[in-house]
Amino acid sequence: MSGRRDLPHAPKRRPRGLGERRAIELLAGLLDTGRAAPGVALGIGDDAAILRRPPAKLVWTTDVAVENVHFRRGWLAWEDVGYRAFQAAVSDLAAMGARPLAALSSLVLPKGFGAAALAALGRGQAEAAARSRCPVVGGNISSGGELSITTSALGHARRPLCRSGARPGDELWLVGEVGLARAGLLLLERDARPKGAGARACVQAWRRPSALLRPGAALVGRAHAAIDVSDGLAGDAAQVAAASGCRLVIEAAALDRLLSPALLAAARELGQPARRLALQGGEDYALLAAGPPQRRPKSARRLGRVEAGSGVVLEAESGRAVRLAPGFEHRV
Repeated sequence: MSGRRDLPHAPKRRPRGLGERRAIELLAGLLDTGRAAPGVALGIGDDAAILRRPPAKLVWTTDVAVENVHFRRGWLAWEDVGYRAFQAAVSDLAAMGARPLAALSSLVLPKGFGAAALAALGRGQAEAAARSRCPVVGGNISSGGELSITTSALGHARRPLCRSGARPGDELWLVGEVGLARAGLLLLERDARPKGAGARACVQAWRRPSALLRPGAALVGRAHAAIDVSDGLAGDAAQVAAASGCRLVIEAAALDRLLSPALLAAARELGQPARRLALQGGEDYALLAAGPPQRRPKSARRLGRVEAGSGVVLEAESGRAVRLAPGFEHRV
């Protein structure tokens, strides 16, 4: 976070009682954990960070969380806002089998956003960065009409996984849980107070997702393709199918076996089919991968198969297949 000022012709409204320098100093005290990281030569405090390039391919990603688009203030503590925004970015590294190196965080703060709120948001980012072993080495702070958090994460991998490698004969694997975050979001949208442990677990899954970095790295050398489930299992499977030029078959019986007790409980409370929540729900940041059956890692569970064709289908035990529509897509 260099503290560089905006150009004179681009005036901005500053948060009342919190100047730019003070905001930078506050966040630097919370986030400057990169000095001891092996890949960081210089972290927060200069015009730019300096990283040591690892002997591998660099993997770079950016993710943005915007108030009233990705979250509402009333649903989250500020620590949650910072935590989930960071995890969403590093989940892209997990999908490509990359190990985190460092991250940049850029904030747009609305008028009146005070030091206490900023400190809480920074604590959430710091917790997520420590959990991911991905130090924040810089960024930028500005002001605007609504809160926006842009996280750029850099990782490295010798053989990064892509969406385009699935091939007929591969198994379809799932790492992690799906549907929980969608169920949690629906509960919050209905202003419902979760009545049981399952429903509470779903709300927590939406508030505090975890990027599956270690399982993602374990897919390298085993999977032919991978993607993180951020926009729904059906929609993200369609991304893999399109990039790989093949058909992904999700077997209904296999999917049902993978549904967690927490999701089943929340689905009953919501009055919705658990399978629909699993297929359409996003922001779980599970990993969907394709690879040869004999190479499936212990953390992965069989979900279906890859075959010649196009698109994504859900196949019943009878053999009847239904083409699945894409999942959630942000409007821009």
